[in-house]
This record gives sequence, structure tokens and C-alpha cells, in this order.
Amino acid sequence: MNYHKRRVTFILSKQIKYYTKKTFKLLILIAIALLIIFFIFFSKYQLVCEVSIAGENIGYVKDKNVLEDQIQELYSKEGTENIAFVDFPEVPEYRLTFVSHDKEINDTEVLAKIEESAKVTYEYYAVTLNGKEQSVVASLDEAEKIVAEMKEKYKDSVKFTIGINKLHSENGKEYSPVTLASAEKKVSTELHKMESSSVNGVYLAQKPITGIITSRFGSMESIRSFPHNGLDIAAPYGTKIKSATDGKVIFSGWQGSYGNLVIVDCGNGVKIYYGHCSKLLTKAGTKVKAGDILAEVGSTGNSNGNHLHFEIQINGISVNPQKYIYK
Repeated sequence: MNYHKRRVTFILSKQIKYYTKKTFKLLILIAIALLIIFFIFFSKYQLVCEVSIAGENIGYVKDKNVLEDQIQELYSKEGTENIAFVDFPEVPEYRLTFVSHDKEINDTEVLAKIEESAKVTYEYYAVTLNGKEQSVVASLDEAEKIVAEMKEKYKDSVKFTIGINKLHSENGKEYSPVTLASAEKKVSTELHKMESSSVNGVYLAQKPITGIITSRFGSMESIRSFPHNGLDIAAPYGTKIKSATDGKVIFSGWQGSYGNLVIVDCGNGVKIYYGHCSKLLTKAGTKVKAGDILAEVGSTGNSNGNHLHFEIQINGISVNPQKYIYK
């Protein structure tokens, strides 16, 4: 009985060893086959990262992390090179995939396409005079320097409002920043022009009408018994008369030899008279800006033809308008 058991055990042991060896050999063959397949596959294909934007493939890169670091560098440009914001409307999407070794892997090209999809907002600064842009510069420091210099240089000679506007551009081509020196020169030139066209600090920014001067300040003529206290500017009947300055209308009506008259108080003791009008288009109490329509040319009052009587007074004393306008 014991012999029989030992015999069975022996036979089973032999069979286990046999099949174990066969299995091991098979596993080795499978492993070798897999290595061969693996070698053949990777000799033809490579594992890369497919990059797409809005579902569209834009290329392949070897390392997603490297690409994302480069994208972060684009964000880091904010605050430099006049770049205010960098935004990517569509976030790049990534997917691991196999492609043949013949497939071009170009990280630089993929990054360039991502840059194209980026929305870059540029920032510039405009120096303004009385609300009008004069010069565009690249930095806030430059703009503030110009404003401070002009305020100091012209503070006692002419009334003006100088400020700074922040400008944004999505393509960086809308504005052409100039150098600090060029901007200072342009603003200074404009302020000098304003200074030479200002009476007692009030800037005469607008010619009331375009026409021919038929009588100058101080001239003696048969139509009056005293020197002329303004300019007569001939123009067709009904020509629109514009305010030469900002100010407030303090009179609009009939006044003796002036006929239909508009008087604008410009501040600093300066008043401007617009006389002989055919029609009055404003009323007392109205605040006006340079260029606003006040009346129309006519020949009312002591007049011998259609013209505008343009008179400037400083503290009630008439001065020659041609020192400041119609030079």
C-alpha cells in the first residue's frame, strides 16, 4: 500500500516538473515574441502628445509639460512690451497617441499656432489737451512726466486741461507710440500755439466764421464817430457763427448799434461780442463750448452789409482781436 502511494506521488511529481518546464519555455517564447513585437512596433512608431484647439489638431509634441511651461511664459509677458493681458479663448487639449517616426514633431510650430490663438491686449497712454489726444507714449511714467512739465511751464499763461487716457489695442497696431522727446515737443508746440492765441488766459480755439476782414480794430470810418472797437468780417447772409471759446452766454438779444447781439462771458474778465446777427440761436444762461453755433451772419443795427462784428473786451476794455485770432 505504501509502495503504491509512493509510486503515485512520484508520477505526479514527474508530471508537474514536466509541465512546469513546458509552461516556463512557453512563457519565455511569449516574452521573446512580445519583445520582438515591441521592438518592431517602436521601431516604426513613437509615443507623442497630440495637441488640439477647439477640437482641431494643431500638431504633436514630445513633452506636454515643456509646452505648458512655454505657454506660461506667454502669460508672463503681461506688463512687459506694452502687453496688458494675454488670454487664450480656447484651452489646448492633449492626448497621448502613437505616430510613425516619419511624422514631424515640431514643438516650435505648435507653440506658434497656440500664440496665434491667443488674444493679446496692448496698453498705451495718450496725453490729452482739453480732451483731445496729442501724443501717444509707451508708458504711464512718460505720460505723467509730460503732464507735470507742461503744467509747470504754462501754469501762468493759459487755461488748459491736460490729462492722460489709457488706451487698449488688441493688435498693437492701432497706436504708434512716439519717444518721450517727440511727445514733449508736440504737446509743448500745441500749448505754445494756445498761449499765443489766448487773451488773459482764455484760449480762442475757434474762428467764429471764415470771411474777409473789411474793418480792423481802431480804424476810423464814416459809419461811426469813434475808432472801431472790434473786427468786421464779411460773410454771406445766414453763415453760422461759432463760439470762439468756452464760456457762458450772458446776453442774446437786440442792443442798439450792435443790432442782434450775443455776448459770451469766457472767464478771467474776458467777454466776446458777436454783433449784427440776422438770427440768434442761443439764449442767456447757456453754457457753450468753442465751436458751438451762436447765431447767423446778418446786417442788423448800425451796419452797411452782411458781416460779423467780433469784439473782445478785458474787464470792459476792448482789445485788438488780431493779437490773438485772425492773425
